[in-house]
Amino acid sequence: MRNKILAATTQFNHKAFDKEYNLKIMEGMCRDASSKGIQIITFPEMCITGYWYIRDLGKNKVKEMAEPLADSPSIEKLQNLAEDLNLIIGAGLIELADDGKLYNTYVVVQPDRPLGFHRKLHCFISPHMSSGSSFTVVETSLGIKLGILICWDNNLIENGRMTALAGADILLAPHQTGGCKHSSGHVLGTIDVDLWENRAANPQALRNEFSGIKGKKWLERWLPARAHDNGYFLMFSNGVGRDDDEIRTGNAMLIDCFGEILVQSSSIENDMVIAEFDMTLLEKSLGRNWIKGRRPELYKALAIPSGNEKDPRYLKFRE
Repeated sequence: MRNKILAATTQFNHKAFDKEYNLKIMEGMCRDASSKGIQIITFPEMCITGYWYIRDLGKNKVKEMAEPLADSPSIEKLQNLAEDLNLIIGAGLIELADDGKLYNTYVVVQPDRPLGFHRKLHCFISPHMSSGSSFTVVETSLGIKLGILICWDNNLIENGRMTALAGADILLAPHQTGGCKHSSGHVLGTIDVDLWENRAANPQALRNEFSGIKGKKWLERWLPARAHDNGYFLMFSNGVGRDDDEIRTGNAMLIDCFGEILVQSSSIENDMVIAEFDMTLLEKSLGRNWIKGRRPELYKALAIPSGNEKDPRYLKFRE
């Protein structure tokens, strides 16, 4: 394992139905990262295909945006970039599986290594898309293992622990979040689209929303705990700006294995943040130490259905 890893994570405002534009933005960020000596860069959930607009599309339209992993023009472009720049790249798209199912999938491409991918475990964006059924850890040329959990996957603490037990050293946590509808008033909540459209005239108003409970303050309540409790580094990437009728809050951040936020974006536009991961901290982390003290015989109830389980789509759209 490398003792030091220079990592970058991003936030950017993708365009719906415009893979060419999205990949061009990603290429620019990858080239910028490479010029700075970055070894791994992560992009948001479904950033290649677009995200929130998918919820209203019929199956054929969703399928038009999907790509099979083995024959994907988008992945081929990323693979060529990875090899040209000697860079590990994580990015999200819609996958068309061999059996015809559609998935919210995150891929990891790297030089001279097979494709790694994770299918979102709790997919709700479309009734035509399926949820994955396995945890993911990807071996890398850097000697480190990358776990992947997509957006809502990260909200269930069991998923974070299972990924840690599978050997993850760094968790890739791609999202499209912040500015989401929520009725409690204590966290999240929608952001006025006009604030985004008129951000040049009043950037501070939008920045206040991004840094409040609809974005940064909410994320900081729980996201660092995933890294701390499981003893891995965490790379949070996110959309920023308008995503159909919602506004994503960015807040891209890199977190160490003690739950310390090493760097976080305060930008209201496309951005990339960079930090050095000291991998020697892993074995010193409290999370890894505490995991060794687990008593699995006490946790059998975690694997028994309670009867209260609901489909993630129902939970998301019930309001």
